[in-house]
Amino acid sequence: QVQLVESGGGLVQAGGSLILSCEASRSIFDNSAMGWYRQAPGKQRELVATITPDYDTNYGDSVKGRFTISRNHAKNTVILQMNSLKPEDTAVYYCNAKRVAIPKFDYWGQGTQVTVSS
Repeated sequence: QVQLVESGGGLVQAGGSLILSCEASRSIFDNSAMGWYRQAPGKQRELVATITPDYDTNYGDSVKGRFTISRNHAKNTVILQMNSLKPEDTAVYYCNAKRVAIPKFDYWGQGTQVTVSS
């Protein structure tokens, strides 16, 4: 069974920072675009950031300039550095591993809560 192990959520004041980490197996990590999505209560899940095996990145408009995604090859880990956090960043953050070429897959982590207080 595929596992994406997330860590790093929690409670932070507005303007603060948090780091989220997601560890995957080597085979998943090396062959997929890794990313983070989030879902706030009553809202649809939305893109936060993704990074390909070639280190190409993509960010949601609401986090550009504040969040940074990176890959640590040695640890099979994707990291989301979140700075200048706002109350509207409050959500459950989900790690994702996706491959669009055959063999296709699309795996999700269990989610980690991020709460930003005003």
